[in-house]
This record gives sequence, structure tokens and C-alpha cells, in this order.
Amino acid sequence: MGVIVQKYGGSSVADVEKIQRVAERVAASRAKGSQVCVVVSAMGDTTDELLALAQKVSAGNPHRRELDMLLTAGERISMALLGMALHARGVEAVSFTGSQSGIITDGAHTNARILEVRPVRIHEALEKGKVVIVAGYQGVSREKEITTLGRGGSDTTAVALAAALDADVCEICSDVDGVYTADPRIVSGTRRLAELSHEEMQELALAGAKVLNAQAVEFARDRGITIHARSTFVSGPGTLIKKSEGRELRISGVALDSEILVVRGAPLEVLQKHGAWPREAWDDRAIVSLENVHGLAALLADLRGYEVSNDLAQVSVVGAGIGASKEPLDRALEALEIQPRSTLVAPLRIAFLVPRDAARDCVRRLHAEFIERS
Repeated sequence: MGVIVQKYGGSSVADVEKIQRVAERVAASRAKGSQVCVVVSAMGDTTDELLALAQKVSAGNPHRRELDMLLTAGERISMALLGMALHARGVEAVSFTGSQSGIITDGAHTNARILEVRPVRIHEALEKGKVVIVAGYQGVSREKEITTLGRGGSDTTAVALAAALDADVCEICSDVDGVYTADPRIVSGTRRLAELSHEEMQELALAGAKVLNAQAVEFARDRGITIHARSTFVSGPGTLIKKSEGRELRISGVALDSEILVVRGAPLEVLQKHGAWPREAWDDRAIVSLENVHGLAALLADLRGYEVSNDLAQVSVVGAGIGASKEPLDRALEALEIQPRSTLVAPLRIAFLVPRDAARDCVRRLHAEFIERS
């Protein structure tokens, strides 16, 4: 029997009714003869609620080790509830934490990277015919410390397990039915993409698209894992993310990242102390993601004396071959209708730093130019 890895995000397990529906979906997959390994996120807004508690008791700057101990509780709740729902349907199931699953990480609290997976207990349970449910977003360091993988880390858990288990497919299931050319909440007239290369999807994720975690896509690319992004509750083809087929110029989408700081001259250790990892460098400035920063006031205090911009957003146009000629850049600059603060041209992405309050309009204009008129 082949192995299927399915990951269900927080919106898919947000309440009891949705957990019951996920259990039905998992049971149906098991009934078809596959060995099923399920990765779950915390229920709904649980992670945000736990973060809010941490902020209240720690004057806005929670200790990162203790924060990992707190946040991993969310996935443990959802994995146990799904296990109970499956047992109630007569489906043998067992739930494991990240450490019980053999997910070994480095020691970077709140933003750890997976170093290896030793899925001994998962293999044993699958061979006994059980559905295995794994708490996403978490692992354990070689020093036996509990760690979390950063926002969207359950995607990385799923892809890493798919590689370790030599799975036939890795399904990332959420409340959207695939990857779209832009965020439908910002742009009307978006289109679902039938397929993307790993490289295109990684660029979209790095540029701010929230459908998949960039680290998960990188992991999938390096290990040749095909990802199927699809809806949990709506039947449809979704989007396949797979090995590049060497396409000519094709625009994949437009993305927005408004959760950034633009910093000039700050030492790396100052940023990393707060979980702020430079995403990339533009000239002599670092674009720092705030996604895993849980004490912004403390970070800004430590950055006094350095040049910091906290009012900018990044808008990007992503596509195979987009950086190969000047014509796409000229089109993008004309479509923006404002002068960007800075510009980046890469093989698969053209990106601009613009005022945050103008960013959504910029996304709409770029989508109209590159997607709707194509």
C-alpha cells in the first residue's frame, strides 16, 4: 500500500464540526487502501490566542523557549481530537507530537529548521494499519528542547514526512482550492493556477503569498516532492506544485508582503535575537520578515541607531523568465503609477518597496497589467 500525507490547516480543524468532516475525509482515504499520515495545525485562531496570552504576561517580549512550550499545545489539542473522531468511526488511529514523530530540528526557538526525520514510530503504526496523526509546526532539537518551525511550519512538517515516508502524494488542504494569481481578498478576477514549479511557488511564498510556506516548498524542491494544494471541503483539482518543466516567460501571480521591516546596517545577531530573519538584501538594506517576531517593541528598541523603515510593503510580480529582459520591468513601473522606494529584479521575480498604505492598489494595478490583460 502506498503512503498518503495529508495536512489540514487551522481553518480546516477550527471547530468540532470541521474536525468531524476532516475525520470523514481521512477515513475515506484509508478505506481506499492507502496508508495515511495526517498533519494538523492548531484549531482556528488558537495560536494567535496563545500568543496574546504570552504577550500579556511578558510585557510584550515573551521568552522564546517558553513560547515554544506554550504554542505547541495548540497542535496537541487538534491531533488528539481528530484521533478521537476517527476512533468513533471505527478507524484505528494514533496521534504523535513532533518529537514522538522523530522530527529533529536545530535549536532556533520559534523559527527552527528541520535537520532530519526519524519516523520509526510512524512506520510501526502505519504497518499495523493505523492512521497516524502528527502535530504540525513542531519538533525537538538534538539538545532535547521542544522547538517550533515558524508561521506555516505545519506545511514543512507535512513535506518532510512525505519525503521520509516516501509518500505517493503530499496534500496540503486548506480553506482555498489551490493557488491563485493574487489574494482574492485584495483583487477581484483572480485565477486558479493548475500547476506551478517549485521555484515559482517558492518565489510567491517569499513574496508574501500565504497559501504555502516557503521553507516547505524549498524542502519539496530539494527532495523532489510534488505538493497538491487543494480545498479540504470542496471537491476540485487544486494546484500541483512540481519539478520545473523549463517554461518560457509566464507570469504566475502578484503577491503582497506588508509584514516587513526595512533595515540598514543592523548586525545579524541583533535581528536573530528577536526571531527576525532577513529574507533578502536589497542594495545595503535587509528586508526583514516580522512573521515570527513576537516582541516588536523590543526589536525596535534594539534597532535604535540604525536606519529602520516600518511603513513600507513589498509588492512582487512572479513568473518564469520575468527577469530575463527589461520589458516586464518597464510594464510594471508604468502600471504602478507611483515611484517605488526601491526595486529588485531577479530571474523569477520583479519586486518593489512601496508605501504600505498604497500597496493594495499597487497589487491591483500589477494584476490588471500582467494577468487580466494577458
